[in-house]
Amino acid sequence: MGAAPSTPRGGARPQDAAENLMAAFVGEKPYPLSSDFWNQLLELPLTLQWPQDRVLQACQLFAQHNYHTNHLAKILIHLAWCLQDLISTSSGSATAYRKSVNAAYISSVFLKFIIENVKGANFEELHLNLDKDEKRQCNLPTDQSIEVFIIRGMLSFVGSSDVSPRSCLLHHELLNLMLVAMSTQLCSGPSPGPKDVHPFIDAAMLQESAVVASTVQKLLLNFITRPRFPFDGSTYPFSPEGNQSGVLQRVGSVAANFVLLPYYTFNYLLSSSSAGARSPLAEKSLLVLLVLVHYRKCLVVKSLTDNNMGDVDSTTYLRESSSFYENPYCKALENARDIQFDRVDIEGNAHNGPLVRLPFASLFDSLGLCLSDETSVLLLYSLVLGNSDFLEYVLVRTDLDTLLMPILETLYNASRRTSNQIYMLLIILLILSQDSSFNASIHKLMLPSVPWYEERLLHHTSLGSLMVIVLIRTVKYNLSKLRDIYLHTNCLAILANMAPHVHRLSAYASQRLVSLFDMLSRKYTKLAELKTDKVIKVSADQMEGVSLTEDMSPEIHIYTDFLRIVLEILNAILTYALPRNPEVVYAILHRQELFQPFKNHPRFNELLENIYTVLDFFNSRMDMQHMDGEWSVDKVLQVIIINSRSWHGDGMKMFTQLKFTYEQESHPEEFFIPYVWRLVLAQGFNFSPHAINLLPVELSGDDALSGEQGEQSV
Repeated sequence: MGAAPSTPRGGARPQDAAENLMAAFVGEKPYPLSSDFWNQLLELPLTLQWPQDRVLQACQLFAQHNYHTNHLAKILIHLAWCLQDLISTSSGSATAYRKSVNAAYISSVFLKFIIENVKGANFEELHLNLDKDEKRQCNLPTDQSIEVFIIRGMLSFVGSSDVSPRSCLLHHELLNLMLVAMSTQLCSGPSPGPKDVHPFIDAAMLQESAVVASTVQKLLLNFITRPRFPFDGSTYPFSPEGNQSGVLQRVGSVAANFVLLPYYTFNYLLSSSSAGARSPLAEKSLLVLLVLVHYRKCLVVKSLTDNNMGDVDSTTYLRESSSFYENPYCKALENARDIQFDRVDIEGNAHNGPLVRLPFASLFDSLGLCLSDETSVLLLYSLVLGNSDFLEYVLVRTDLDTLLMPILETLYNASRRTSNQIYMLLIILLILSQDSSFNASIHKLMLPSVPWYEERLLHHTSLGSLMVIVLIRTVKYNLSKLRDIYLHTNCLAILANMAPHVHRLSAYASQRLVSLFDMLSRKYTKLAELKTDKVIKVSADQMEGVSLTEDMSPEIHIYTDFLRIVLEILNAILTYALPRNPEVVYAILHRQELFQPFKNHPRFNELLENIYTVLDFFNSRMDMQHMDGEWSVDKVLQVIIINSRSWHGDGMKMFTQLKFTYEQESHPEEFFIPYVWRLVLAQGFNFSPHAINLLPVELSGDDALSGEQGEQSV
């Protein structure tokens, strides 16, 4: 595999033949599609290990000559032909599998190098073209681009072929090749533009609806079933003869973590034998699905030469005047239906394209098991936001703890998670809390214990109470560490949606709710005092005082809004659910002095009138009791419970219930496309940091990508 390519010769030793074939592949002589060279290259069971410097040299030679040889396009076409043969036959031969795996792997290696080192934004250096005569001679569609033909072949195989011990390696290599092919996105900026070119992912968007539906279905089934296969030489269709190791083992991170052919990949598939081990195939399937679902192809509907542009920034103008093609994979995910029950079958409505049928029960259970992983969180978000049938299915499940417990545990450990993951989880809870039946159900589901909650023992606590506790804890953590107002807003919005449906909130949750008001009021008071100090300072330094006062005002307004939401939460519980929540009444009575400083505040006085109506009612009932000895918690609670029966809400003002809903930003692609690729990179997809423009990266000594850099918020 040196600088001077040579032609393969018959009768050569396998090692020499491998060298000659690879040298010819990366060399300057073009081999026609019909040449027997391609069969020799793809059928040879390579056993050589090449040092990383020779691998890099091969990549450089290939990139130098590909413009003339078009070997990248040709090997990808042979891959598509091999996959067609496997689809058309009931049981593919070992040779067909070997050729397909080799073609997929070699293609991914050299394609990745070219993408990482491309100089033009249009990826013309891929040279995915052939002349019409060669296309016609090989029965290739002349009216179709090569990338559309290739992607159709890969997606058709993935969508129609079952994963088995025989085919698992090929499925894995095809998914890896798809990630490589779609990684052109990493070279573009964070905001999709009309001039962005992504040959392979754009080709995926042009596939027939049946191919799209089967691909989405199979990728989700891989995630659900999490296939894993123990190594068995008898089921490995292209094992080298004898005891030779597999082909081209891993040689380091140079040139896109280069390994040539299946040995490294198969070891990756078999890296763990424990019962609860990872499923690399499931993980790759989910990554490919998320990249496809969240891709958006930009189409600008206005011209930058419009006379009314004025001084508008061109980037802002492009963003605001852009529209996007419909993403068929996103549509397929949104239209997925439960295999056990399909509403359309009953209502007789026609489907817009093939139906994606999935076992919602298994999908629900798989998500519950995998929510510690960010990719699974993003899948759940995509489903509950876009698929109304799956959302409805989740809401009627009686075991909501399957999903909520891992979500709450992750929020509990927020300091060890990324802010993106925390946001996704809070948005999922916000979407769920928009449903009144969900809010009622979580307070009826009792948890015998919560082993991961360390602050205190929680025995026989309702799921709703735990949710209140964890959300308030998240606010407290955010107040001291992150100080992100949007995180506050999401937590308080969920609590507000839950409030009218609260049922028997636990003592600890009730105390935490009142403590939340205390915590926010302290922050508000501190800000107000600082503002007062700055106002007084105006006489000494007019300009400085005005500037600082103006800077302080927005934050005071924010905390005023937060305090009002907490008061509305307490109001909703007292107005709609007081008899069912004696612990909330007790917590307010116990800390009633907290509300006094805000009694005459213009933003709070009406809400506090209701709270004081409740306080006056129960304080008077307490005064009427003739007690022997001091009051105890149990005695106070008993008085509250007894008098709650005669509580009719007289004198309470009725306020419109707060109802928070989640709406995606107008340009979600600016967050989700970089976010998805950050997840891809975090799961071991190596890409040259120097070539990445999609998201911020930090270069370390070995130019590795830091997975935690460039965090973005929702």
